[in-house]
Amino acid sequence: MLGTALALVTDRSSLPIDYDMPLLLEACAEAGLEAEVCSWDDPDVDWSRFDAVLLRSPWSYVENLPRFLSWCSGVAGVTRLLNPLRVIRWNLDKRYLADLTAAGVPVVPSAFLAPGTAPLPALRAFLAAHPRAAEIVVKPTVGAYSRHVQRFPRTQETEAAGWIAELHEQGHHVILQPYLDSVDHDGETNLIYFDGVYSHAIRKRALLGPDGTVGVPTLDARSARHAREDERSVASAALAASADLLDLRGPLLYGRVDLVRGADGAPVVLELELCEPSLSMPFSASSADRFVRAIAARLADPALTPLKRQDVMA
Repeated sequence: MLGTALALVTDRSSLPIDYDMPLLLEACAEAGLEAEVCSWDDPDVDWSRFDAVLLRSPWSYVENLPRFLSWCSGVAGVTRLLNPLRVIRWNLDKRYLADLTAAGVPVVPSAFLAPGTAPLPALRAFLAAHPRAAEIVVKPTVGAYSRHVQRFPRTQETEAAGWIAELHEQGHHVILQPYLDSVDHDGETNLIYFDGVYSHAIRKRALLGPDGTVGVPTLDARSARHAREDERSVASAALAASADLLDLRGPLLYGRVDLVRGADGAPVVLELELCEPSLSMPFSASSADRFVRAIAARLADPALTPLKRQDVMA
């Protein structure tokens, strides 16, 4: 693989908190991949000189979504973007959860309110549909780091509707979800997959406080965990459904599935991260090597890059 050029995409503000990057660079060097760390918003980078561009931590996209998507489109026109452009477009807006639900994947119950929707009637309808939900979560469909996410007791209809209205005024589509009690004692489980194969998992504690505060993730050696069989089954189903929904041939290079336990104790999808997820490599020995082997296979054989089935048949 010597001589293969790979761009690892981040940005200036995100790189200091990308804890996967040092391990990934080391693994690339050992595999003979010429990896270079680049900022997606650097106008001086010639993306066409890379054999592939791999999104890692371009997390400033949240404040610059139209510009970021335009950049992704430009890169996809001159080289291989991993994961592919259509995956990124679909996955950056959490309305994809409705698609997964329709495909039969167990997902946290969700309602989606477009700007212009009257907040209070929609909120009351959601609460009536979920009478056992003591609290609800209100958040925008595009976001990261729990930004603009608020948690409300069901008795605070006025406050919750006000927050929905504020998000709508900012141009956001909004998700309503019940706050699941299991998050407080079990946290959430993040399962990481490379080339469709389960690699490792971590546990995250609850971060969203009842007072609206958002905690800072604190991951250490105790965060690593072995995903249970039922969790792996749901995560694999979510990734398979995504490939079907996007009409892909073959598995995606990477993906992270975030699960919590529903009211019945069964795992449900909280989020599906197929664009720029943290992959928690410091908590799984050899995970960076596994990822780089999957990257190297894609670079060695372009046929392994997921394409639309119609493109393969053409």
